[in-house]
Order: sequence, then C-alpha cells, then structure tokens
Amino acid sequence: MSELFDYQSYLKTLPGKPGVYQFWNEAGDLIYIGKAKNLKNRVSSYFTNDAQRLNAKTRVLVSKIRKITFTLVDSEIDAWLLENSLIKKHQPRYNVLLKDDKTYPWIVIKNEPFPRVFTTRKVIKDGSTYFGPYASVSMMYTILGLIKEIYPLRTCSLPLSQTNIAAGKFKVCLEYQIGNCKGPCQAFQTEVDYQETIEDIKDILNGKIGSVIKKLKQEMSNAAAKMDFELAHQLKEKLDNLEGYQSKSTVVNSSITNVDVFSIASEASYAFVNYLKVMNGSIIQTQTIELKKRLDESDEELLSIAISDFRNRFNSQSKEIIVPFELDVNDPGIHFVVPKLGEKKKLLELSQKNVLYFKRERLDQYEKLNPEVKTERILNQMMKDLRLNQLPRHIECFDNSNFQGKYPVSAIVVFKDAKPSKKDYRHFNVKTVEGPNDFATMEEAVYRRYHRMLDEGENLPQLVVIDGGKGQLGAALTSLKKLGIEKQLTAIGIAKRLEELYYPGDPYPLYLDKKSESLRIIQQLRDEAHRFGITFHRKKRDQGTLVTELEQIEGIGKTTADKLLRQFKSVKKIKEASAKELQEVLNTKQLRALQDYFKQ
Repeated sequence: MSELFDYQSYLKTLPGKPGVYQFWNEAGDLIYIGKAKNLKNRVSSYFTNDAQRLNAKTRVLVSKIRKITFTLVDSEIDAWLLENSLIKKHQPRYNVLLKDDKTYPWIVIKNEPFPRVFTTRKVIKDGSTYFGPYASVSMMYTILGLIKEIYPLRTCSLPLSQTNIAAGKFKVCLEYQIGNCKGPCQAFQTEVDYQETIEDIKDILNGKIGSVIKKLKQEMSNAAAKMDFELAHQLKEKLDNLEGYQSKSTVVNSSITNVDVFSIASEASYAFVNYLKVMNGSIIQTQTIELKKRLDESDEELLSIAISDFRNRFNSQSKEIIVPFELDVNDPGIHFVVPKLGEKKKLLELSQKNVLYFKRERLDQYEKLNPEVKTERILNQMMKDLRLNQLPRHIECFDNSNFQGKYPVSAIVVFKDAKPSKKDYRHFNVKTVEGPNDFATMEEAVYRRYHRMLDEGENLPQLVVIDGGKGQLGAALTSLKKLGIEKQLTAIGIAKRLEELYYPGDPYPLYLDKKSESLRIIQQLRDEAHRFGITFHRKKRDQGTLVTELEQIEGIGKTTADKLLRQFKSVKKIKEASAKELQEVLNTKQLRALQDYFKQ
C-alpha cells in the first residue's frame, strides 16, 4: 500500500447508493466499519477541508486510512444489518465495542413425533421450532414451569414412531405413574391430542396467552355441561395458573403486540441500551448491554447499532419499534415510534427506568475500583451543567464574615478535582473597608487573592464561586476586571434561599436539579467556605475581646496586649505565667500592674 492515501481520486469512484464501507490502515488491518444510505456522501464527509468539524478521535482515525473498500446493498436497512454483523465478526479498533459475549438459552419444540419441549443453547436447523433467546434465564424457567404444571409432556428421548408404538417396544415410566406424562409410548395418548397441547404451548411462548385462556374456558364450560366435573376442575386449575401468570407478566394493554422497545443512557466513554420485547401486552424478552465508545459517537448512532444487534440476536421480526427520539433510518418494513403519552409511553418509561438502573449500578461498581473515573465524570457533568468551556479542576469559593461591622474577615476554600484541598485554604483580615460593607469586602478579598497569584505566577482557577447573589458577584467581577482576568475564568454567585446561581451579565438565575452532583459540589464549597470563615472570625473576635480586657490594666495598651496574646495565646495562660516569662514582654511597672489586676 502507498504511504499516503490518494482519497481525492478514489472518492470520485464511489457510488451514491446504500452500502457498508471499511477503512484499512497501512498494515492492512481493518480499523473501522460504517454504514451509509449514500456511500459517496458519507465517506467524503471524513475528508472535508473543515478539519475542526471532526472530533479529535475521528481525525486520528482518518490519518490512519490507507485503503477503503465497500459493499453495496439494496436498502439502508440492509446496510444497517450488514454493518452490525461485520463489526461483531471483525471488531475493528475504532468501532463501538458491544460488551456482551454471552450465549443465551432457547426453548425448543423438537421436530419429532410427540415433540419434547426443553431448553438449549445450540440452535440446530433440523426443522425444530425455537423460542428466544432468553436474556433472563429465570423468566425462561418460569414459563417452562407454567407449561409443565398445565400440560403433561413426555421428557424421554424414545423414538416414538407409530411403528415402534404399535410393535409395543416401550413401556410407561415413572413420569406416567405420577401424572407428568399421558403415556404416548403405549398409545395412551394420541398424536392428535398431543399436537393440540403443543399448539397451546406455542401460543403461550408467543405471548398469546389470551387465546389459550379463551379456549380453556370454553372446554371447561363444555365439561361442566356434560357433568364431567373432574375434567372441569382440572381445566379450572390450568386456567387459574395461566391467569395468574398473565397478571404478573402483563404490563400494558394486550392490544400492543409484537413491539420492540429501546432506550439509551450514555456517559463520556460508555453507553447502555435496554431492550424490551412485548407480545400481547406481556414482556417476553428483556436485556441491557453496555457499549464502549470509540469515536465520541452520538446517542443516535449508538442506539442504531444496538437496535441492529438486538434484533439479530433475538431474531425479532417486529414491524414497530418504540424509541426515545427520532432515528435517521428509513425502511418501509419498520415503523419507528416516539410516543408522547399512553400505553406505549409507559413502556418506554419502563425501559428507561431499567437502563438508568443498569447504568448507575455499573458505574458505581467501576468507580469504586477506579476513583479517577468518578472524578472525571463529575467534572464533565459540572462543565456541562454550569456552561463552562473547560473542566473545573481548580475551584475557589469566597465567603465574608463580620459581627455588627466589627472584625470583618474573608475566607477562601479550594477544591481540586472536586475534593477539598485544605492546604490551599486562605483567610484575609480586611484592611481597606470600614463598617459593614459586604460588597467592598468581597472586592478587596478577590483583588488581593488573584493579584498575589498573578505576581507569584500561579495558575488561576477555572471556576470561582461567590457566596452571595448579584451584588457580591458584581463586586468580585469589578476586581477581576481591574486585574484583566475576567475572561480567563468563570465566576458565579450562589444565593442561599433558593440555591439559584447567578452569572455576570445574566439577569436570570440558573436553577440546577436539587439532586444533581454539580449543585452538591457547589453547596459543599459554599458550606466549607462558611465554616472556615466563621472559625477564623470567631477566633479573631475572641482575641479582640481579650485585647479589650487587657487594655483595662493601667500601663498596658493595645500593642502590649497583642504581644501578650501572641506570646501566651490566652488570658488564662497569662495569669498562670511566671514573672520571668512575663518580663519577656512587660517592663517592671507593667508586670506589677498586671499582677495586681489578677489578684483582685
């Protein structure tokens, strides 16, 4: 292969028809498979001059392409199905990884005289009828248990041909004695009667329980009319079992038949898709799979891939597919529905509930083993929720405290990677503000903080949170503008009453979901800043009270009182200090006055 791929001349040869395209690298490895309803347009889109249109991962993929091949198909839906089968077969590096390699069981009705009904994980093309596969093994055994309770069937593997039965080659076994089999091996049950049972079983496995119930009710009425009360009682027991099973399995109106339901929940690197198969109002299949993203695929692309995979795996022939949003898939044989209300909306909500639970469970497990993954997820969610243009790895929060205008202080707490970084906490004694003026105090604190960071060449935070509403945020923004850094970071204010978030220049606040992790982090920042500020404020206020007390002693002024408190930390320790220790701070006259004061 050539070192560089001459895509311009190659693109001219591509047909404008549906198909599947394959990208190959220089080593001859298949690195990507995609579908298209128009091959020429889709493949050409990878080689556009507007490189910024493509995400970073896709640009890397394009840089590795050295050969393109394609396969034409008759329709877009054929391309959809072929793409899925080729991806599963070759698993190219840049395609979505479908993380599900299980072999699911089936219920088989064997193609033989007096058919057996049993489970298998191998599908053999011998004319037998297969139902499934069943993602939920417990659901499969529940259905089999129901069938066993209602219908006596043979479980042996004897070759029950009419010739063998007529020749008397077999004898009934224990299953006949205990009532689990009607003894077709000795002609105690006719093949016609047995086949009627098999037809009922097929209806149950197809979700057509209503028709079986209707038939049993008619047979029960006929038996009662003929005074055959024993048979009527047996039919009544079968009827009760079926109706009990139906009440547990029916989730919507029974008129909804042969419908596929899909929903999706995605994260930065993973997506999860749930599938429900509904027949006659009953869910007969359910499964959720995980997809690992390779090229930042959209939810629409991922859901299309998953739908194709599920329908192939479970052999679904449903003409109606319920989805949470419109998909760009055109096929006259399939009708996509995005329900807004009614029974179909309830089905979609049930699927969404399942996929969200599965996602939360998987992420919780993964994040426990990989804490850094949780951090990245939270930061990405914060960036999205707070409309930031960069991950908020470094966040700072400001809070002011004062007591009736006295002892004003400002506190700053720092979170790095969504966790407190206590070694970076700082507090300020306010220097330029007289009296209770929160706005001016905030302006001074913000200015001093970032003026110093700029002088010392430190990296600025990506997000600054101001404890307060529009006024405090405006004061902080004044300082950021003075320093010329208002565009280098994002500043927001949080008001306590309704937890609304304010942005500079926006008159309307932003309200986050009360349960969102983004709001929880901001609240934690605010509360931590308040705690840190109040602690420092109380300490300063207490020191101020003690200084005032010491100043009442003759000969001791404010400067000397401050020195005593710095040296001994409290009035109690000053009182307990020896004369020698006190003389390090006081002269003889001050020492005598202090001792006389404490003797009173």
